[in-house]
Amino acid sequence: SPCVTDLSGPVPQEAGPTMVGDEHSDPHLMSILGATKRSTLGNNFCEYYVNDAPRVVLDKLESLGYRVVSMTGVGQTLVWCLHRE
Repeated sequence: SPCVTDLSGPVPQEAGPTMVGDEHSDPHLMSILGATKRSTLGNNFCEYYVNDAPRVVLDKLESLGYRVVSMTGVGQTLVWCLHRE
């Protein structure tokens, strides 16, 4: 079945950390990416992060069959949406 994930990172995109999922993301995929789940003080939800730069994460996801379907900027954050057939 189709699988959609999104990731975001700070501008400039040369450095991490990169947010790669929310608390409902596929734990197996998060493990492959080397992501750790954490919660920010004041939030009642968790997010998965990796220390890799977004370009490294995008390369890993591409090798797993994901393709970028959209990208946008939100304030100082870049957001990519990916899809896997």
